[in-house]
Amino acid sequence: MIIPNEWKKSSVSEICKLQNGNSFKPQDWDTKGLPIIRIQNLNGSDNFNYFSGIPQERWIIETGDLLFSWAGTKGVSFGPFVWRGIKGVLNQHIYKVQAQDSIDEEWLFYVLKYVTIKIENKAHGFKKTLVHVKKKDIDDQVISLPPLLEQQKIAKILTTWDKAISATERLIDNSTQQKKALMQQLLTGKKRLLDESGKRFEGEWEALTIGDVVELFNGYAFKSSDALEKGYKWLKIANVGIGEIKWDSSSYLPEGYEDEYNRFNLKVGDVVVAMTRPTLGNQLKIARLKNKADESLLNQRVAKLLFSEKVSSEYMYQLLSTIEVALKLNHALLGTDPPNLSTKVLHKISMELPPLIEQQKIATVLTNADKEIELLEQQLADFQQEKKALMQVLLTGKKRVVVDGDNS
Repeated sequence: MIIPNEWKKSSVSEICKLQNGNSFKPQDWDTKGLPIIRIQNLNGSDNFNYFSGIPQERWIIETGDLLFSWAGTKGVSFGPFVWRGIKGVLNQHIYKVQAQDSIDEEWLFYVLKYVTIKIENKAHGFKKTLVHVKKKDIDDQVISLPPLLEQQKIAKILTTWDKAISATERLIDNSTQQKKALMQQLLTGKKRLLDESGKRFEGEWEALTIGDVVELFNGYAFKSSDALEKGYKWLKIANVGIGEIKWDSSSYLPEGYEDEYNRFNLKVGDVVVAMTRPTLGNQLKIARLKNKADESLLNQRVAKLLFSEKVSSEYMYQLLSTIEVALKLNHALLGTDPPNLSTKVLHKISMELPPLIEQQKIATVLTNADKEIELLEQQLADFQQEKKALMQVLLTGKKRVVVDGDNS
């Protein structure tokens, strides 16, 4: 690859030193002393073991130090991190990164991010998600090295994008928390909305069970031997997440199956739920098909929800997404292995149901909150994609930056 005249080809080992952490054994752990920084702590976990002995200088990590996790999950815990916690000691599987002279540490962070992407893209087999590399695999990575002032300007630009990404993530978190508070108030009747005349809804809600107004339509047992790399999408239990359809693991059936098995077709607006192990923690694995790309054939172990005429499907979707329903469901399935959802199980879960017009009002408020979150999530995805594209051109010299004082 051609690089600018002022730049030079270099390797990671020439621009920084990677120093491995210590292998702390259980007998080294304590409840006091310096926290032992493990991979899980790089992602925000505050669950620490402690070391109360005398640490070697090379183990010590201060706030702001640059680290590199060389054994972790792709896109999550593998790659560079800036330590934001308190002073601690470094565990094994993480390198402390020390920049060489004339290397800007912020620019180095982004270069190591770029290197991480290259390493992850080459991962295959069992390493497709779990990446575990040797020091040489990182040291030998070739990078394009600009002069110091240009490093600093590149880092400044990419940091600006990171700040925009962080701000959007905070907005998403705030909006999500606000929506949860709304659900708690509206779906329990603690807060009543206004009707068409401007008066607040009144009256008691009807006591019944979820199974009184919801039935489950089971999917078809399509054969794995019929699966293709292209064709018509086939929605399996792995595709049903909490509030989302996930197509990162897609399977296809031959074109025409959607006509032959018409009754198992899923359309925009349909709500599906995982039938086996239907909860994850305190959330039900339930999702709504949001767009045409989600349309697919319903496989076994997944069910489409059929709603009574006395309920709003959107209201019931919001209700079934609450922690309270998941907790009741977990209790109803207690002792079953594996836990399987059925209409019979739903009949064990009590609820109070407002009149249809009030359900529709509540559903509108909560759906609007969802749309606001979805817009922010799309904005976040756009920012992340644009930053990725910027890294590709700025860190390789394909696009140059104007350095302060440079009039050329």
